[in-house]
Amino acid sequence: MDFAFDALTEELRGRLLEFMDAFVYPAEPVFAQQLAAQADPWAVPPVIEELKAQARDRGLWNLFLPGEHGAGLTNLQYAPLAEISGRSPHLAPVAMNCAAPDTGNMEVLAMFGTQRQREQWLRPLLDGQIRSGFAMTEPDVASSDARNIATSITRDGDSYVINGRKWYISGAMNPNCRIFIVMGKTDPDAEPHRQHSQILVPRDTPGVAVKRGMTVFGYTDGAEGGHGEIVLDNVRVPAENLIAGEGAGFAIAQARLGPGRIHHCMRSIGTAERAIEMMCQRTLSRTAFGKPIAEQGVVQDWIAEARVRVEQLRLLVLKTAWLMDTVGNRGAHTEIQAIKIATPATVEWILDKAIQAHGGGGLSQDFPLARMWAGIRTLRFADGPDEVHKRSLAHRELGKHRPPR
Repeated sequence: MDFAFDALTEELRGRLLEFMDAFVYPAEPVFAQQLAAQADPWAVPPVIEELKAQARDRGLWNLFLPGEHGAGLTNLQYAPLAEISGRSPHLAPVAMNCAAPDTGNMEVLAMFGTQRQREQWLRPLLDGQIRSGFAMTEPDVASSDARNIATSITRDGDSYVINGRKWYISGAMNPNCRIFIVMGKTDPDAEPHRQHSQILVPRDTPGVAVKRGMTVFGYTDGAEGGHGEIVLDNVRVPAENLIAGEGAGFAIAQARLGPGRIHHCMRSIGTAERAIEMMCQRTLSRTAFGKPIAEQGVVQDWIAEARVRVEQLRLLVLKTAWLMDTVGNRGAHTEIQAIKIATPATVEWILDKAIQAHGGGGLSQDFPLARMWAGIRTLRFADGPDEVHKRSLAHRELGKHRPPR
């Protein structure tokens, strides 16, 4: 394994670091002011579009997507770039058109979409002209077991009729969200992993109702367009809107969630790095009991532990990226689950210590730490809760030692 940056990665890193210093960090207080001033708490502040224009002008656009439709980077090339964007996790990824759920939806359309589906929905997503949502999670069932998803997708002639209720649908509150990818059951009698399908549902389809916005630890996540609760009441769409055929829902979800999980982890390392920097700066600049806080033994222990933990985590994420590039997502399954378990817990711990080192300021809107903590804590649910990944990983390990059936 060789994790050295190649020439292209170095060139993009330089461009991205300059973009962060010149535009993203200065935009953070502007974003907060605009968000507080607007009447609609889920509307996207104007500074986001300004950042997107600057990023696109600099070629910092769709870096996440390999192949012909994106920048063509490998996972290993993208990892250090995603890390840098994670230093401002609510602004930089969306500015670069590299934010969920659009990233996963673009990957689904690129991998499984028909030519018509790509022309109608992938192209405007790639161009940043529209936003999208991925409607999988439901409030009435334990969605951690995806087999519980109860939304129905029923064939009726040349159409499918969809009925169900979804919540925490990221991007749903964005006024520019034009399309949902909805997961539901097409055949309740099929074997468990062939019951579900995914289908494209334009937001303006009759019967689609966005009922309310869902906060996350009190935050609206306005840069991304918030999270919504959606009711689908006899929603009728053309049969050609189905993605990859009936029963393919689980296969699509797994193909979508693997890259999504590692992208979250890559960005989270950047969040941790910024938290460590802030912890050092804050404790060196504040005095308590006659000496800088940084000279307190407990604080030095936090800083040392934070550095060790983030270095270990980065190596695991880079190994996972390398495996995904060399043996594919299936071959990297164990490592993908491992980083999904380890990353939120590790970065949450680092953020907790950074908040503690900032005193009351760490809880406030004057620093980005509280918002960062809320985002990282949310990752312990997003793309599957910790417990489900641990269960699966344990089964895989136990399988190595069970007698063959």
